[in-house]
Amino acid sequence: MQGCGKSPAAKTTAGIFGLPLLRLDFANLYDKYHGETERNLQESLKTADAMSPCVLWIDEIEKGLAGRGGETGTTQRVSATFLTWMAQKDSQVFVVATANDISALPPELVRKGRFDEIFFVDLPNSRVRELIAETHLKNRGQQIDTFDLTRIATAKKGLFRRKN
Repeated sequence: MQGCGKSPAAKTTAGIFGLPLLRLDFANLYDKYHGETERNLQESLKTADAMSPCVLWIDEIEKGLAGRGGETGTTQRVSATFLTWMAQKDSQVFVVATANDISALPPELVRKGRFDEIFFVDLPNSRVRELIAETHLKNRGQQIDTFDLTRIATAKKGLFRRKN
């Protein structure tokens, strides 16, 4: 679900662990020259290993590892490189991956044992929307008691609609 807090959850994970957060964006890895994409991924993973212990956040992982029509094999090689690194790494790199469409991921990536946990982050309910509004108001130095948080949460309800 887009806009439900996956990215802040990944960032918070690093904060809770007290570790540096590295963001891996597959869109920046892909290159038009044969073999360069795989090399870019290998260099990125070596950087993560060197920064260990750290949290490696892979944002929208399905955009980099999901197969597409007319694929030349780059995605398969990138997936293989990533899976091999996950299986063989001995560094303390904690991987957090976010996805808007987990069904687009190859089955070998989401099979049991690849990630410790896979979970769904849903849209916020009314009480959570109140807490979100309260947090943002506090962060901006506003007096909470001068706002009707229930009314704000109700007004925001229309902004959190599921797409079909």
